[in-house]
Amino acid sequence: MNPALPLIKPACPNFSSGPCAKRPGYDIQQLNLTTLGRSHRSNIGKEALQKVISDTAELLNLPAGYRVGIVPASDTGAMEMIMWSMLGPRDVDICYWESFGQGWYADITKQLKLENVNEIKADYGELPDLSKVNPANDCIFTWNGTTSGVKVDNADFISEQREGLTICDATSAVFAMDMPWGKLDVTTFSWQKVLGGEGGHGVIILSPRAVERLESYTPSWPLPKIFRLTAGGKLIEGIFSGATINTPSMLCVADYQDALNWVKSIGGVKASIEKSQANLSVLTDFVAQNDWINFLAENASIRSNTSVCLSVDLNSEQLKQFIKLLANKQVAFDIGAYKDAPSGLRIWCGSTVEKSDLEALTPWLTWAYQTVTA
Repeated sequence: MNPALPLIKPACPNFSSGPCAKRPGYDIQQLNLTTLGRSHRSNIGKEALQKVISDTAELLNLPAGYRVGIVPASDTGAMEMIMWSMLGPRDVDICYWESFGQGWYADITKQLKLENVNEIKADYGELPDLSKVNPANDCIFTWNGTTSGVKVDNADFISEQREGLTICDATSAVFAMDMPWGKLDVTTFSWQKVLGGEGGHGVIILSPRAVERLESYTPSWPLPKIFRLTAGGKLIEGIFSGATINTPSMLCVADYQDALNWVKSIGGVKASIEKSQANLSVLTDFVAQNDWINFLAENASIRSNTSVCLSVDLNSEQLKQFIKLLANKQVAFDIGAYKDAPSGLRIWCGSTVEKSDLEALTPWLTWAYQTVTA
């Protein structure tokens, strides 16, 4: 006998880890579309780009001297641009515990072919021994492992007296976790994650130390145009004031501005962090009450509050059926684990997801489990 269907469905069943759910109350008709059909280099285009840049810096409370730039190709493009433009003068410590960090390691060793690279890694669900990071080296790490559900719980491993640069892939952390900006020399993210924006654009945040590296070091390899952050040995300041390297989607920029306005309206980044943490608490309570589902990250202190990864006591065929059942009932879309991650679920809990939707989802998780194991 099949279990009874729960009575309530999530109002929004979008729990994808990227692109993520749109903000509550999102209405495309509310976007300021005056820039559509206009050049991004026109006054109105540059003003729109400059505004999202300045609003990003203001909302994140970046230190004086930090620069924000919009670049092509999402967070991946931002990270590749930084690695190809800045790595080389120092040994590199690469810390990873999931697929994207592992990808940065592969690019550094196989594409850039840097020789003095120290691999500091851990399995999915765990964090490596970050005390091995050498302050004399450049250090690359993800703040939050989107495919493993494991985040850095503090920045104590980053020395205040470091000689190298810290390069942080924070695409599923910015706007959802406290970021110690003073210890981060380069930070990359994409607005399609925590803010639920559209894909295709990346954001780079540079500290003055990072700018100094760019202006004092020239890589030995050629750089394609979309990777170039300097000209004549100087930072291309226009990139950080609205003159993008290539043509951006002004529709996506308007969409990002809408998301930034929403963050401001709910009380800023502090509120968006608290909203995400409250979302995680719903799943924390659910897991505690059910012995058939567990967090991939067993240690609560390193457990992500955005990309929540879960293991389920089901075989692969049962898990496929579980996920399909929820999608067919229009209860939860796109919640399967990342293709390179251990089998299980990945449920986005960023601030654009409503706590009430997660509360409505959990009885359906139980229903799907009971259905496929009946």
